[in-house]
Amino acid sequence: MQTNSLLKKFLLKDEVAIITGGAGLLGRKHAEAIAEVGGIPILLDIDKPNGEIINEEISKKYQTKCSFEQCDITDEDNLRSINKKILRKYKHIDILINNAAIDPKVKKSKIIQPSRLENMSLEQWNMELSVGLTGAMLCSKVFGSEMAKLGGGTIINVSSDLGLISPDQRLYRQSGLSDEQQPVKPITYSVIKHGIIGMTKYLATYWAKQGIRVNSISPGGVYTNQPQEFVEKISELIPMGRMANENEYKAAIVFLCSDASSYMTGANLVIDGGRTTL
Repeated sequence: MQTNSLLKKFLLKDEVAIITGGAGLLGRKHAEAIAEVGGIPILLDIDKPNGEIINEEISKKYQTKCSFEQCDITDEDNLRSINKKILRKYKHIDILINNAAIDPKVKKSKIIQPSRLENMSLEQWNMELSVGLTGAMLCSKVFGSEMAKLGGGTIINVSSDLGLISPDQRLYRQSGLSDEQQPVKPITYSVIKHGIIGMTKYLATYWAKQGIRVNSISPGGVYTNQPQEFVEKISELIPMGRMANENEYKAAIVFLCSDASSYMTGANLVIDGGRTTL
């Protein structure tokens, strides 16, 4: 009886969860986690083909009302239109997961690297921040305000282990290239992920009296068949000796979304195999 009562705290029966970047790797996994415990995931993404495929697969696998909306999260009018559509259909919004971001892939190149600080254009800076930070703010403004009107809800902001530490650029260094050709993790990624944690703390205090809990999660790198040399390098920096697998954050998402974390707000849950403890 006691066990059943505890397990019930993790259930999200019929709770409506908006997931930005829903067509991406982690966005899909967040949606699967929500669906698995009875919630209704609504995927927002600019990538319509992948979004529709993922929506169909999750709906079929979990027999849920999962849906997809093509959306530009930097467009406030677009967000408000989707907000009205969701409320017409479900009457409430319970969860927002700010997951969308432009994750720049670090690639080897024999030309000058545009990701290096010396070469980064203002256009690139603005574009990446507009999605990763401005988009999260706008989604919180639109959907979070609706939760506040309805008397409660949960927001999860997806940061990174690189929201706590700087990227180790040695991981990306390639032999045979000059310094200006060396690939790097760009400054935008660090600024966005650090900013996400700051936004989390701000929103947690801003909407506390309205019953909205706001937390962030800082995942470590996920193994997605990266080059073996890179995997070996980064694994040496992680006390557990490996990268995460794609399903290892699902339980944490459920915990943060559910009543299991009812006294938790303004916190950053770090799940990185121990990397940031060093």
